[in-house]
Amino acid sequence: MSLAVLATASLLTVTLGYVVKCWVRPFGNCRACDGMGHGFKTDRKGKTRRGRDCRRCHATGKRIRVGRWIYNRAARTYRAGTR
Repeated sequence: MSLAVLATASLLTVTLGYVVKCWVRPFGNCRACDGMGHGFKTDRKGKTRRGRDCRRCHATGKRIRVGRWIYNRAARTYRAGTR
């Protein structure tokens, strides 16, 4: 098997795997707050306290995946163009 065929097959496998992941679980953990919905602060004594709500995910801890966002945008554009 040549190197080009192997590279194409692996790229296709990774792409299809991401498509399935976006279909099954369209939301992933927020990268800014690690899925917690808020940050953490430490006071002067070293105690950990809850920080402010996350601005990126609006305190839900979840964000829509990039692949799902692209699919939603394409589907919305297609529906708007066929009406």
